[in-house]
Amino acid sequence: RYVRKEGSSNIMLRHVPEERLLFVTDIFTTLVEIRWRVMFLIFALSYILSWLFFGILFWVIALANGDIKDPNTEPCVFEVRSFTAAFLFSLETQTTIGYGFRGMSENCMHAIIIVTIQDVMSCFIDTFVIGIAVAKMASARKRAQTVGFSNRAVINLRNGYIYLSWRVGDFRRYHLVEGTATAQIVRSTMHATGRVDVTYEDLVIQQKDIILATPTTIYHKIEPGSPLYTMTYADLQRADFELVVSFTYTDDSTGILHQTRTSYTPKEILWGQLFQEMIRVGRKSYRVDYNLFHRTEKIHVPLVSAKEFE
Repeated sequence: RYVRKEGSSNIMLRHVPEERLLFVTDIFTTLVEIRWRVMFLIFALSYILSWLFFGILFWVIALANGDIKDPNTEPCVFEVRSFTAAFLFSLETQTTIGYGFRGMSENCMHAIIIVTIQDVMSCFIDTFVIGIAVAKMASARKRAQTVGFSNRAVINLRNGYIYLSWRVGDFRRYHLVEGTATAQIVRSTMHATGRVDVTYEDLVIQQKDIILATPTTIYHKIEPGSPLYTMTYADLQRADFELVVSFTYTDDSTGILHQTRTSYTPKEILWGQLFQEMIRVGRKSYRVDYNLFHRTEKIHVPLVSAKEFE
């Protein structure tokens, strides 16, 4: 399967040139795409390691200034007489806790410079962590899970012509501003030499620009020029292709562009079936019954191709 039912690509990349370098150079996208638990671990380590690094620096400064050996000297940092105290001072500085009895003195300019660098670095870490968390929560992949396609596509008659159709719907209360539906027939051909050719054929969709206020059925008219024009019911059962459909849209609550995808194999394309009506008109509003979203009913459709039917 080229595209899985949930929309992810069934492709494994191998021997990508400088693959690890690509993950590092685009570290923002890498962190957005990783799992939450890994992201939390990385963020926790970034804070802990930065506290530890600057704590070691303050401890070294205290050693060099003699603050640890001689408590009577003018210290660089007040109340830093051990590594534990240096680590706590680093933590308090970066998190702006400020308990009150540990603080900088004006005796060591290099210690003041290090505190300044730590404050600037802490701003960068906080900004990066907040940005990643917000981007991950607003991920288009998560929003795409609330917009779905029917489990099956169907072939039926409409206005005296044979049509291929499938259904798309938004499962959230807040609807989309605008969306565009696309569809392609994907075929893969294996040659005797081992070479694989993947071909794509676009399907012309009737009224592809949609405002998805209610579940909508997408139609492709099987006419001259369509890859399915000469295909009969028997041909469909033997066919080896994949119908990849997508819906690209803008979320009206965030203004972010999203895309939802799925695919249908010939076995998932039902000949002579029609989607059941799921919209009812009430006194004050339209009522949508999502229990009927995937349901179809049989109708009479000739088992011949659209070319023969015409």
